[in-house]
Amino acid sequence: MVIHIKNMVCVRCKMLVKKILDDMELPYHKIELGEVELKNPVTKPQKEILKDLLKIWGLVLIEDGKEILVAKIKSSIINMVHNDATMSPLKISHYLSHYLNYNYTYLANVFSRETGICLRDFIIAHKIERAKGLLIYEGFTVTEIAWKLNYSSVAHLSNQFNKITGLTPSQFKKNTGKPLIPLEEIGMLEAV
Repeated sequence: MVIHIKNMVCVRCKMLVKKILDDMELPYHKIELGEVELKNPVTKPQKEILKDLLKIWGLVLIEDGKEILVAKIKSSIINMVHNDATMSPLKISHYLSHYLNYNYTYLANVFSRETGICLRDFIIAHKIERAKGLLIYEGFTVTEIAWKLNYSSVAHLSNQFNKITGLTPSQFKKNTGKPLIPLEEIGMLEAV
């Protein structure tokens, strides 16, 4: 049985869900971002307890088909942009289509309809947030970041960076007073 969890966006979230499942003695095969494969079906009372425990930590058990698809899109983007050592050489549109087995246009339409945010803008926001982290914490150059995040050029990255942050990458690096945005809020600030 597979369950889907909204806002499960990082390794710590996976560790938390693992702890909750272990404490509830619910055996599982694997835990991925936004998704858990349980060994056995959960009873209705177990599901209610699980919902309550997840809610304490800002996680939400989701059951609606479109909402599950949106959660899969988000976790795929987060995994590709933030967790892969080097982003896939595939364009994100091809990666999502291949990984989720849907046409990209369909995915983009569902995402926009369900969230009120353009999927392209959501992807760009995540790439720029990743670029900010690479600049501040890992000391990458803008050229290295452009290559790592599959930008066609340094100018393209710099233009998008400026559009999102209001600063060039070098200005941002000098003025690191702005904190990074939590993964579950990137690209979704307009909807909050």
